[in-house]
Amino acid sequence: MKTMSKTALAVAAACMMSVSTSASAEFSANAGVVSQYFFRGIAQTFTASASAGADYENGGFYVGTWAADVQDGLEIDFYGGYGFETDGGLGFSAGVTSYQYTGDFDSAYNEINLGFSFGFFSATYNVGTHEDDAGLGIPESDYDFLSLTVEHEGFYATYGAWGKDFDGDYLEVGYGTEFAGLDLGVALIANSDELDVETGEGDESLVFSIGKSF
Repeated sequence: MKTMSKTALAVAAACMMSVSTSASAEFSANAGVVSQYFFRGIAQTFTASASAGADYENGGFYVGTWAADVQDGLEIDFYGGYGFETDGGLGFSAGVTSYQYTGDFDSAYNEINLGFSFGFFSATYNVGTHEDDAGLGIPESDYDFLSLTVEHEGFYATYGAWGKDFDGDYLEVGYGTEFAGLDLGVALIANSDELDVETGEGDESLVFSIGKSF
């Protein structure tokens, strides 16, 4: 997840079919490819990117890992938390995520993640720290990120905004569907000047994705 000078919900649409091991425990795995990897409105690659992940959930608790090619190395994420839904359909979640990198792509990010959902609406609020790396010339900084999403029958729209030491916002609209056992997706992403690491003038990008579960 590269910040401002290169910062970063993956657009990758990986199918998450689960294999039940008990009444409440399940494993799932996924793999996918996107035509360009964006995270929270910021381009992480300018070419196609492959990814893969694995998750375990039991009684609302979850842990998992996910890795993606970021051209200058790998992004490797580790996450865990707890989520539940009330009888009235309100969903809540709380967890932590650590974004780690190989190569010279970026220094690590560590976050606290909060989520809320009801019907076709969902929201997330994330607070994190971008670790310093003298070799890459990166000072330590703090950030937060808020996203609001509406979705219906495969169509979705997300607005996301960065705060604290980071700045910028974006709008993403897209559609996802399953065909022949694959998850297929397309998204249009429009980011502000601050999140456009290529020209610094804001841009619109069309991203295609394909994913499969194991």
